[in-house]
Amino acid sequence: MNINCRGEELILSKERAIYWPAKKMLIISDLHIGKSAHFRKHGVPVPDTVGRTDLGRLENLMKEFEPETLLVTGDMFHNKVNSDAQAFLEWRTSFKDLKVVLIKGNHDALRKEDYEALGIEVHQKELLCFPFRFIHDKPKEFDEYYNLSGHIHPGVVIYGRARQRLKFPCFYFSETCAVLPAFSVFTGLSMIKPEEGDRFYAVTPGKVVPV
Repeated sequence: MNINCRGEELILSKERAIYWPAKKMLIISDLHIGKSAHFRKHGVPVPDTVGRTDLGRLENLMKEFEPETLLVTGDMFHNKVNSDAQAFLEWRTSFKDLKVVLIKGNHDALRKEDYEALGIEVHQKELLCFPFRFIHDKPKEFDEYYNLSGHIHPGVVIYGRARQRLKFPCFYFSETCAVLPAFSVFTGLSMIKPEEGDRFYAVTPGKVVPV
């Protein structure tokens, strides 16, 4: 789905990503590489296919949009280097010319040398690329930049004709800030209460739809 935000065309993908054609930039949030391995380490039987499924979806997006930059608005990794991080390293070798940029989130706890080994450019707080500010969690004070963030794993409820109640990940756009859905399928949802003027785009299995 194509939308206009602050005069810029953005493409909302059903794979929980935004593509910014003007900058040839693919934007995602909350990839949480290593989360499944972290849970397995602590005795929770999460299949190791979870992380590889996410990387497979990311690879398909690379082929669809052919971006020059992959920007992650936080929580790219979940805790420390583990087997899932090694899977990303293997994935990375297939896209050596891709610039990967990370705005650090609360779960990004790798060492500086780990990010360098993975070929990732790291920003501690934010990245400004007019008219957008890329940041992990939306700020409390606002300026001329429109904020693109993640962190809360936004979701929305859609009611069907037979009164069924379905929850979907969503893209959320307010006057000052947009929140991306968590890219990883291994995450929960935080239901957002809409305010006047807010826009929601639900990520259904087949397409992105305005709510």
